[in-house]
Amino acid sequence: MPDIPPSLYRSLAEELRAAIGDGRLPAGSRLPSVRETARNRNLSINTVLAAYRQLEARGQVEARPQSGYFVRSRLAEPAAPPMSARSARAQPAEAAVLDRIEAVFAAQSDPATIDLSLACAKSSDFYPGKQLSRLAADTARRQPELLTDYSLPPGPLRLRREICRHAHDLGMTLAPENVLLTNGCMEALQLALRGVTRPGDAIALESPTYFNLISLADHLGLRAIEVPTHPGQGMSLDALELLLSEKRVQAVVTMPSVHNPLGTSMPTAAKERLATLAQTWRVPVIEDALYAELQYATPLQPTVKAFDRDGWVILCTSYSKTLAPGFRVGWLEAGRFRRRVAALKLSGSLAQPAFLGEVLGAFLETGGYAQHLRRLRRVYAAQVDRLRGLIDAFFPAGTRATDPDGGFLVWVELPEGCDGDRLCDDALARGITLTPGSLFSPSGRHARHIRLSACHHFSERQVHALLTLGELAKGQLG
Repeated sequence: MPDIPPSLYRSLAEELRAAIGDGRLPAGSRLPSVRETARNRNLSINTVLAAYRQLEARGQVEARPQSGYFVRSRLAEPAAPPMSARSARAQPAEAAVLDRIEAVFAAQSDPATIDLSLACAKSSDFYPGKQLSRLAADTARRQPELLTDYSLPPGPLRLRREICRHAHDLGMTLAPENVLLTNGCMEALQLALRGVTRPGDAIALESPTYFNLISLADHLGLRAIEVPTHPGQGMSLDALELLLSEKRVQAVVTMPSVHNPLGTSMPTAAKERLATLAQTWRVPVIEDALYAELQYATPLQPTVKAFDRDGWVILCTSYSKTLAPGFRVGWLEAGRFRRRVAALKLSGSLAQPAFLGEVLGAFLETGGYAQHLRRLRRVYAAQVDRLRGLIDAFFPAGTRATDPDGGFLVWVELPEGCDGDRLCDDALARGITLTPGSLFSPSGRHARHIRLSACHHFSERQVHALLTLGELAKGQLG
């Protein structure tokens, strides 16, 4: 790069830094392109690049391939939880937690509320609806018999073959005959838990964990031991290994890739260690990979299942977050437990819709899925940045939030003196729903946390709802 007068790029960098500092360039916003800035300011492209890179080096902006430069949020990440499981006890979920989970579901189903936490986009803009509609019409015309056909386990072969082909993107080598289709990811998780536990058993759950797992474990008569889970490192494997060595758990349930509610992922080396622990202690690990394909960076980081050598890892996922929530098509690969799980599927929901499986299989064959995922990842990365910027702008000083590496969920830690349950109740009285942190723990921990979602368009109504939440949180501090 030729020599650039320092005064030129430093002057531009200082001007942009001031705009970021006073909010004229809010967190999550995209800087004008390098060419646009060079043209508008009569500067060379190298001068603008030097200014942008200086801001990047100082952590104020980040470069995204094929997207440009974006302003980074100033939010600090939540504090690390205590990493010990020695005193943890296996216990059923507290009744107050289960009651609040039901109340949150009821509130989210009310169309009059502004939902800031629902973990599934409702707008058709986030899904390839037109392509799927055309494929569905074409499939119905060419194969009308599928509309009256059951598809017994393991499910339509065309879709299972495509699942195995796309599994390579997550480091997995799977065989179609070992893939079992299910009615969404929740049925996959239920079958996995029923296949490896019995009522009264103890399971290791992340803390925080996806709250519907808490209800599922309760309905299956299982007791949970909470394992501390860190945004940057995932489930504490030292704490888990202690539980395994003391034979205190019969199964492990984890979401290592794009965690719900944290939005972050376990490092690859830790995933490999987790697979080794499962094999060493001969305890099944149930891996919820629902958001794994929504990682922002490519190539995608592998799943724990990618390191499974002896069938102790059961992978569960679905297309509900990426393609078609209404199809409710999920799948699992149950390793050494596949016969037991397939028998449970047959005696439970019996079969899969052959028509929907054929439509999804056809879509995956076309190559449209990869293109759709690339667009969706860019959209969600920008949406999450926007959400973090609004949290930074509206919430009280001292608020922290995770910096997700995929998906659309953000885990928010409120300052000392705030209470997530109270904030949830106060917001609901104003027609706003959110998910308090206490729901993500069988014992009601994480009282100062809430989960927010960015899988919706930030209309004026949504932005005002976030402003209201911030004001309510500030009000708790007196």
